[in-house]
Formats: sequence, structure tokens, C-alpha cells
Amino acid sequence: MNDNGSQSPRRRETDRWLEPGKINVQVIYVLYLVAFAVGITAIIGVVLAYLNRGKGAPWVQTHYTWAIRTFWIAVLFSIISAFLMVVLIGFLGFIATAVWIVVRCVVGLQRAALEEPISNPQSWMV
Repeated sequence: MNDNGSQSPRRRETDRWLEPGKINVQVIYVLYLVAFAVGITAIIGVVLAYLNRGKGAPWVQTHYTWAIRTFWIAVLFSIISAFLMVVLIGFLGFIATAVWIVVRCVVGLQRAALEEPISNPQSWMV
């Protein structure tokens, strides 16, 4: 006799990307990069970072802090650049912000792939 009702549902391998860890951090960085084409994905990425902050290994925590700060600092730079569009230098600010985001995401992806922490996650710099 086989009673399948008493067994817990088998966890799918694809569910790992929601759990705190290497794959989740990489998904967040990719969502930030995809946001250049589909803007809403950056918001999804920062929500995932906030949901998993305080969970996982210490090296993962530095990535969540880095990702959250990347989002909010980019929002600040974008607002400043939007105001500077009046004097026509805001365009350069948007380009600089985009490059800054890409560099931070690439650094984060590289460190996450090696399972290394971000050396100074509170930094505004790359």
C-alpha cells in the first residue's frame, strides 16, 4: 500500500533562486541589468534583496547590502540627473549612472560566482 498523501511535496530544483544564497544574489544582479530594457525588474530585484537580507551566509549578506545600496543610490543619481536635464548636463548624469550600475552588477556577479563577499558593501564607489 502506498500513501502519497503523507509525503511532503518534493521541492523543485528551480525553487532555489528564491532562497538566500548564491543563485538568489545572481538573480538580483541580473534583474538590475535587465531593468535597462524592462524597468520594473529592478524593483523586483530590490524587493528580493530586502526579503532575504538577514538570512544566509555572511558573504551573502554583503551582496544584499551592496544590491540594496546600488538600487537606492541609482535612484538618487537618476533624480539628480533628471533635474539637471534643464541645463542639458543631465544626459551625462544618466550615462554615468548607467555605467555605474553595470559596473557594480558585474563586480557583484563576479564575486558571487566565486562566493566571495563584497569588501566594502556600504561604499558608494565601485
